[in-house]
Amino acid sequence: MVVVKDNFRFKQVIVVRSDIKMGKGKVAAQVAHASVDAVLKTKEKNPEWLSNWIDEGQVKIVVKADTEQDLVKLKMQAESLGIQASLIVDRGLTQVEPNTVTTLGIGPAPAALVDKLTGKLKLL
Repeated sequence: MVVVKDNFRFKQVIVVRSDIKMGKGKVAAQVAHASVDAVLKTKEKNPEWLSNWIDEGQVKIVVKADTEQDLVKLKMQAESLGIQASLIVDRGLTQVEPNTVTTLGIGPAPAALVDKLTGKLKLL
């Protein structure tokens, strides 16, 4: 379980697939894509959550999941809780095949809600 020892109420979690090979730079780029896209969605749908998250220092946690299906399932679960989620599908110009799902950005959202979805996932 991921535990950050701080007094925060909002966070964002980015989930990276562990079953595909990506270099460190590629992973960093995909995590950034997921983070930014999820933030933009949150700005549109839950601007108060975004504002609180920014005020608290923009807590981000990066974890891993085994497969594309895991990311899709987490996205659906997040959306059922009213959390914005962004599934990143790569164009396939460098290290992975076109249309490969690489990462999922969840939130920013209330930490307690996010933890229900991602609290048992291991850090990347």
